[in-house]
Amino acid sequence: MSGSNSSAARPLTLLVAIAIVVANMIGTGIFTSTGFQSAALGGSVPQLIAWALGGVFALCGAAVYGELGAMMPRAGGEYVYLREAFHESVGFLSGWVSLIVGFAAPVAVSAMAFGKYVHWVAPDITMKVAAVSIICLLTAMHAASVVIGAKVQTAFSILKVGLILFFVFAAVLVGKGDWSNLSAGNGTEKIATGAFAVSLYWIAFSYSGWNAAAYIAGEIRDPGRNLPRALFIGTGIVMALYLMLNVVFLYAAPPALLAHGANGKPVFEVGAFTAQILFGESAGKALAALIALALVSAVSAMIMAGPRVYMAMAEDGAFPRIFAWKNRSGAPVHSVLLQSALSMVLLLTSRFDHLVKYIGFTLTIFAALSVIGAFVLRHTRTDAERPYRAIGWPVTPVLFVSLSVWMVYYGVKLEPKAAVWGGTTLASGAVVYVLWRLFNPTAGDATS
Repeated sequence: MSGSNSSAARPLTLLVAIAIVVANMIGTGIFTSTGFQSAALGGSVPQLIAWALGGVFALCGAAVYGELGAMMPRAGGEYVYLREAFHESVGFLSGWVSLIVGFAAPVAVSAMAFGKYVHWVAPDITMKVAAVSIICLLTAMHAASVVIGAKVQTAFSILKVGLILFFVFAAVLVGKGDWSNLSAGNGTEKIATGAFAVSLYWIAFSYSGWNAAAYIAGEIRDPGRNLPRALFIGTGIVMALYLMLNVVFLYAAPPALLAHGANGKPVFEVGAFTAQILFGESAGKALAALIALALVSAVSAMIMAGPRVYMAMAEDGAFPRIFAWKNRSGAPVHSVLLQSALSMVLLLTSRFDHLVKYIGFTLTIFAALSVIGAFVLRHTRTDAERPYRAIGWPVTPVLFVSLSVWMVYYGVKLEPKAAVWGGTTLASGAVVYVLWRLFNPTAGDATS
């Protein structure tokens, strides 16, 4: 790997890296999951605590990933960290999970949310038509150029943050809400229960993306300095915005209405639903249109970041070489196309809520493994250069792993389908790895 830090070799600035983190995080979860959480938790207090805890969880993870990314500033994220900390087989499984669960499934879920909001605004356009169209459009853009994709990503991220701030301040200043909703259905008895732990999967999905900059570390300028900053700044911004948004959602409607407001089912389009209550029907449609535009950046960010994992695997010989090929602008075209094809399959065959729980369960396992890997690397790679060391060590990684274990335990106990899907994904990855090594005995021997 070239050590060049030039703008040509590493075209992404700190601002772009922060934008990618923000864009990966702010999207489907925050604009769709509050109704489902209201149905599970029954009160505003546990909901707000869950969102705050999710933010702390993400910040603890970002602290450790900042150290790992600064230590190994190349594209690939968990694939690179787990390969170095444990074994190439663990790295391969991480890459396999990233392909299916880390990016293809979230792209499908985000495209579904985009389609739902488009359908809210224009009922003649079905969710699937809108979802397929946005995946195709953004795939073409990111397969064409890294620079163009980065510029579009930054612009949409700024638009998204501006939209949220406008919505929050407008709701407080002129919205027709009721602050007593925040004490309705207290629900404190649900805190620290299995239901609360499982509800964190919705939160974990909403915060997923806090590690996005790690996947593009090979393209970030001065990664030892900028990668940790991007992770922390991006995650901190999103945590603050999420808490403000949930306060506004609950200000607009009590938990019971969010849980049963759409024909007795949890409200899906919570942004448009609450805007309609706060400002009227026309405002609800206008905000739905703006949220649909904001969701474009969530789909775009994942289509941009994910293929860097498969590219890194292919460069190491752990994946077919064709997926390492880049065009003149540096875009890993074949990896982009592979991920988008899988996203299409999941979009057309899966349910939104099932996908979210599957994503939350499986990604929690590998994020925890990566944080454990940081402990391993501090023991086995004592001489490695670490431009940045995790803040709060060892409290931050221990807290992250402890919360992960708690969530996984109750996920297996209370959401066995998600656990089975996650286990099946891991088993299939293990089979593919064994077959790959059997027919390619020297594959994966490249040094990172």
